[in-house]
Amino acid sequence: MKTLQEYLIASHAPEDLGKIILLIADQAGPIRSAFISNQNYAGSTNSSGEDQAEMDTWADARITSVLQKSGLVRAVASEEQEDIVQMSSSAKYSIVMDPLDGSSLIKVNLSVGTIVGIYEGDVLQAGNQLRAAFYMLYGPMTTLTISLGNGVSIFALNAEGTYILLKENVKIPEGTLCGSGGLRPEWTEKHIRYMNEIECEGGKNRYSGSFVADFHQILEYGGVYAYPATKKSASGKLRLVFEINPIGFLADQAGGAVSNGECSTLDIVPTKVHQRTPVYVGSKGMIAKIEAIR
Repeated sequence: MKTLQEYLIASHAPEDLGKIILLIADQAGPIRSAFISNQNYAGSTNSSGEDQAEMDTWADARITSVLQKSGLVRAVASEEQEDIVQMSSSAKYSIVMDPLDGSSLIKVNLSVGTIVGIYEGDVLQAGNQLRAAFYMLYGPMTTLTISLGNGVSIFALNAEGTYILLKENVKIPEGTLCGSGGLRPEWTEKHIRYMNEIECEGGKNRYSGSFVADFHQILEYGGVYAYPATKKSASGKLRLVFEINPIGFLADQAGGAVSNGECSTLDIVPTKVHQRTPVYVGSKGMIAKIEAIR
């Protein structure tokens, strides 16, 4: 069976890009092993004022450290760091990451993940400029879902510590799953109309609070994940740079789409590292529905 390393070679990934992907992928084992001893909150907040779980800071420190030591990375923008971390000025690639998405679910043993995007040059670029995007999902299996801009493939980590291909040329079907963040009383009229339409057409609600886990369901079964603008926050909750761009890139590569409700988020050039935006991501038909509502 094809391994992740063989996939990178067959995809003609540049040598340094392939090394960075494999280096981050190798951190899945240590991160998963650290869950048992890092169950609580760290007593600190991130740049957005949110409480950090111990695993947020642990995973951030782990991945940042190995990238720093590698000499392969120009800069890293992490959800857990207020500023961009500058590394090797001679390196070609920069990393954006959410080191541990959904960390509040660790105590209840639900799926969480690591989201990564890789750019050539600086990190504040539109998502359509990504050279690669992937996420590791820590569920019953540890899986890695990746695109180098030529489709989406899913790998699983086996007992020997090798990523083995599970699926290639993954396509998002036009399914009926739907999940929406934000408190219902705070939804806008546009979002209420959208969710009502989906539910009237037989949409099934699936929402765990882990963006990466919820998106993986959409990737497999079709539908839409949304974290909309609300009456209290016109920008929604999720971050364009660390979360939405890598996941949106993967959705697009799988034949789906991503939008802020008006246009593709992949076309937005971020002006600040922790920029937020509403997001709808999933089946192409589901995204067309929200953009059609005025």
